[in-house]
Amino acid sequence: MCRRIRRTPVVVTFAAASLVAAGALAAEEAEAPKAKVWSDAAELGLVATDGNSETLTLGLKNTLVGKWGKSSYTLGVGAVRGESTTFYRVAVGPDPGDYDVVEESESNVTADLYYVDNAYARTITDRSYWGAAARWERNRPAGVDNRTSLGGLYGNVWFDRKDLGFRTEYGLTATWEGAVVEDPAMSDPFLGFRFGWLYRDLLGSHTTFTNKLVVDENLDETSDLRSDMLTTLAVAMSEKLALQVSLQFLYDHEPALEEIPLEFPRGTPTGDRVVTGLDDLDTIFTASLVVHF
Repeated sequence: MCRRIRRTPVVVTFAAASLVAAGALAAEEAEAPKAKVWSDAAELGLVATDGNSETLTLGLKNTLVGKWGKSSYTLGVGAVRGESTTFYRVAVGPDPGDYDVVEESESNVTADLYYVDNAYARTITDRSYWGAAARWERNRPAGVDNRTSLGGLYGNVWFDRKDLGFRTEYGLTATWEGAVVEDPAMSDPFLGFRFGWLYRDLLGSHTTFTNKLVVDENLDETSDLRSDMLTTLAVAMSEKLALQVSLQFLYDHEPALEEIPLEFPRGTPTGDRVVTGLDDLDTIFTASLVVHF
């Protein structure tokens, strides 16, 4: 059964979530003002080639964390932009001994992903906490023009040692999604259930392995299941610098739609266009330099 699609301004929704988090922070400070401890980690990854083909992929991430008392606040922003250029050359002339080489090029965007995360958490006991989160993201090659989600969560801390950490989270979310190609079968907004974990392991004295998983189930359309798994391996070169490699899997059981031209026979456009589904899995590999402040 199709629902009427209704859009809520992303800026207003995201601002409201930020105000809620800010209010919680202000209340905490009013109860017992304590010194905040802030930390920041910036990541920069770049891949470029030139010559017979040109590629440029730029990845930027920044995570700001503040901790005080029983509360913590995290602000994360990130972007991955990739573009490739392919060159085509043909010889134009009356015979093989008399010709000119004509070169043409075609550029395509291969990655276009951006996100902003806000998260507030407050400790209940040494083993549990509650929190609120808001996220905005865009991934146009995957068919997502805008996606905003708000939610509350409860978490369990299973291990919190210097060399080992593991926690799980569960919560309810509300999601507003704007697709590049609208899908009339999808409801908007929709309620979801979210589950996730964060695993951290110190391998030796300089290497840290982390694995983060977030699974979001659409409770309106249970076949619409999304997951985001990020695995990283960071090697510290000094107190402030580290080299890091990461592998991210973005899965959508009901992927977004795309509109493509119809050809028949192949290579002969008919002038019509058809709507079809995109791939359900995206993989992102990144090698980056991490700077801690």
